[in-house]
Amino acid sequence: MTDLILIEAIKQDDNGAFEELFNRHYKPLVAYINTFTNDFQLSEDIVQQTFITIWTQRKKLPFIKSIKNYLHTVSYNAFIDHYNKSKRTDSFFEDLKEKALRDSIDDDSELIERRIAKLINIVNSLPPRCKEILQLNKIEGLKYAEIAKKLDISVKTVESQMRIAFQKIREGFEDDPSFLILLINMSYLKDNENQQFEN
Repeated sequence: MTDLILIEAIKQDDNGAFEELFNRHYKPLVAYINTFTNDFQLSEDIVQQTFITIWTQRKKLPFIKSIKNYLHTVSYNAFIDHYNKSKRTDSFFEDLKEKALRDSIDDDSELIERRIAKLINIVNSLPPRCKEILQLNKIEGLKYAEIAKKLDISVKTVESQMRIAFQKIREGFEDDPSFLILLINMSYLKDNENQQFEN
């Protein structure tokens, strides 16, 4: 069965065809993406996400002349998306660290490193939806209304989840008021969100 026939079968919800397509192209795709990531586990994650996307969007798949080229394109775009998100996340925490070092010149650098690690742990410990909303707002830069539309939820739900995130961060740094003030003054907790954090 050719790749094109497999794609047409996948559009008709054929699980067997999807499994066959996966078995044919998974390893070559991982090898291809690994040339960019140099991280085999990450490459596997990206390629797996590629096939998940194909299956979930199977009804909307375009006419494909070359499945190999199509899979390469989708996988590469997934890699770029992951890279950009990782870069924004790393940049945020690096900016926070830089400001902490600049504004707390007398503090022990190891203490600041521990503070940053603590903040990351708090963010990572948030409920999945809460963490996702926080990241969309503070890392992706989306406004509450944009997040609500993207996730198909109400703005009030976004506000509620952000309030939970701020509360968790506040609780985590109750014994470190100087760093808490620094967080409030940063873009991480800006404008109206500052008021929500302090309430």
